Amino acid sequence: MIQLCFASRNAHKLTEIQAQLPSGYHLMSLDEVGIGEEIPEDEPTIEGNSLFKAQYVWERTGVNCFADDSGLEVAALGGAPGVHTAYYAGPQRSAEDNNQRLLHHLRGATDRQARFKTVITLIWQGQVHQFTGTVEGQILTAPQGGQGFGYDPIFQPVGQLFSFAQMPLATKNAISHRGRAVQQLVDFLRQIV
Repeated sequence: MIQLCFASRNAHKLTEIQAQLPSGYHLMSLDEVGIGEEIPEDEPTIEGNSLFKAQYVWERTGVNCFADDSGLEVAALGGAPGVHTAYYAGPQRSAEDNNQRLLHHLRGATDRQARFKTVITLIWQGQVHQFTGTVEGQILTAPQGGQGFGYDPIFQPVGQLFSFAQMPLATKNAISHRGRAVQQLVDFLRQIV
């Protein structure tokens, strides 16, 4: 069994990613490798946050690991909220507050183009590899659907009739930014082991 640490406390993400990994991999949590503290996310870019979190785990444990960071980039807002996606409406990290703030900022906007971006940084035997997944779409004028989390109720991917929050998880994972980045990670792991 190959051990691989995911630098996240999000149990939903851990389960989702474990299901996508090749057989023979055991995904470890931060607690399993002895990291109980929150890992800072102070870098100015999504790529930087992903890299910092992976390096934080590697430097303290020497365990092969990966981290992700995601952001929503809205064209009419110059790419905001971007790296501040989780905290867009404040430190409480409330998805509902974030969605309402974004909808308020886009009130009356005709350009509602947006994209989600996920960057995964893998540190494997000390070597750094990054994988990026994106999905283009638009911000709806009101929340739709009760599935998912974060901005899912107000994001509709290009070519789809529903928001992420209206889709079954398997459908969302097949086209989402995180799903695409994880697939690149999985493809890479299959090549090296």
